[in-house]
Amino acid sequence: MLYFLQQLINGLTLGAVYGLIAIGYTMVYGIIGMINFAHGEIYMVGAFITVISFAVLGFAGVTQVAVMLMIVLFVSILITSLYGWSVERIAYRPLRNAPRLAPLISAIGMSIVLQNYVQLLQGARVKTIAPVLTGSWTLMERGDGFVVSISTMQIIILILTTALMIGVTLLVHRTPLGRMQRACEQDKVMAALVGINVDRTISTTFVIGAALAALAGFMVTLYYGVVDFFMGFLAGMKAFTAAVLGGIGSLPGAMLGGLVIGLIESFWSSYVDAQYKDVAVFCILILVLMLRPNGFFGRPEIEKV
Repeated sequence: MLYFLQQLINGLTLGAVYGLIAIGYTMVYGIIGMINFAHGEIYMVGAFITVISFAVLGFAGVTQVAVMLMIVLFVSILITSLYGWSVERIAYRPLRNAPRLAPLISAIGMSIVLQNYVQLLQGARVKTIAPVLTGSWTLMERGDGFVVSISTMQIIILILTTALMIGVTLLVHRTPLGRMQRACEQDKVMAALVGINVDRTISTTFVIGAALAALAGFMVTLYYGVVDFFMGFLAGMKAFTAAVLGGIGSLPGAMLGGLVIGLIESFWSSYVDAQYKDVAVFCILILVLMLRPNGFFGRPEIEKV
């Protein structure tokens, strides 16, 4: 039972990261009806910026942990958001009125470009950082010495992800920007006719999604301490799976899908075979889509006539 509880904590932590990345997929799809397949690489860029920022601050002699974390987080969000904005301007805006397949191919191309761009700049070898936030709390202990614990980073990831989920939901449903986003989702032409700047709304949505990906990259870097140029592809595919699993277009669904995938990975690795955890995730996705094609919280798409 204690082993189960430990894997539950690990799975929720991993799932929270997937959910955070999945929200970016869901927001972009909700606005333009397209999947941003470069989103995983945006997350990877955020992780690399985190590592580089820590290295620069260490070289500059900054040693206070709180100051370092605040500076690194700010720099990571700022630069990664610029990457997200650039992806929208280069890969999506010129093809907005093109057939649906064109921006999809463009996004996949952007994903490959970013992946190879980082590989050329940073090299193919993994980059590591020393642990920044250490410490853990013991929750339970078994007679044979097995301990159920939760680390500082796990607590931060769970609390920060929950807060961001609530914040993004309130942003979409309670703010003028959210109303503009929902208007663009329903009909871009009519939204423009009533005075909404559609281009700026879509760009802002990409920036918000990139900022969330940067936060995910920041937290994963602090949690695992290892980054590489290929990390965005697999994480992006799993986050996309989470968005589809929860119901593409639903923010709570994206987070729920991420948690489900994190738990599947954690329990499958612990009780079955870690080599096949990715297979298990996609098999569950296929099963859910067979039984519930729109995901957990998805709504059937209504064709406008």
